[in-house]
Amino acid sequence: MMGWFYGFKLHLIINDKGGILSVKITTTNVDDRKPVSEMMDELCGCLYGDKGYISGLFEWELADKGVILITGVKKNIKPKVMKL
Repeated sequence: MMGWFYGFKLHLIINDKGGILSVKITTTNVDDRKPVSEMMDELCGCLYGDKGYISGLFEWELADKGVILITGVKKNIKPKVMKL
């Protein structure tokens, strides 16, 4: 038997030294890419995330903001060549 779960998700963007750059809390029913897109408005550089962030439209949206999305590779997607 499955019940309902109500909760929240904490979204953090940190730098390479562990400093917090951006924080957002959402309900569990919000797609993870939505708050990240909003959080990246003031940032640039590389964004490292898990495979759940893979989306062509999301990558283009971030690229327009000067952000390069780096994730793992899903089994059904060919790897991309990264610029040095």
